[in-house]
Parts: sequence; C-alpha cells; structure tokens
Amino acid sequence: MDITQDLMTVKEASEKWGISTRRVQALCDRGQIPTAVKFGLMWVMPKSTPKPLDGRTKEAKEIKQNHKLS
Repeated sequence: MDITQDLMTVKEASEKWGISTRRVQALCDRGQIPTAVKFGLMWVMPKSTPKPLDGRTKEAKEIKQNHKLS
C-alpha cells in the first residue's frame, strides 16, 4: 500500500475546499490544519481532512463564543 494515495497536497486541498492555495499554505503555517505535515517545502495532509472553519464567519464566531461560556 502506498501511503501517498491517502494524502493530498495544498493544491488538491484548495480545489476540494474552494479556497486559494496560498490560503491553505497560510492555514498550515499557522497550525490551523493539525493533520498537515511539511515535507521539505511541501505541505501534505490526509484526504479526509475537513476544511478548517473560517474565523470570520457567523458559525465560527458562535462556536468561539460557546467555548468562552463553557
């Protein structure tokens, strides 16, 4: 079994999630995609990795507020 079959690149993630490759790279750099691993200059992550929540959305703000109240 080839482990690379279960991984996606930044380009593949950007196409899957509908965001730019630069945005995916920035999310990886900031640690917002915890499953991402850097090999040399290239980030990869499992194909099953969900798109991180955009902190600017109403949904993300509600989740953040609920965590503060807990």
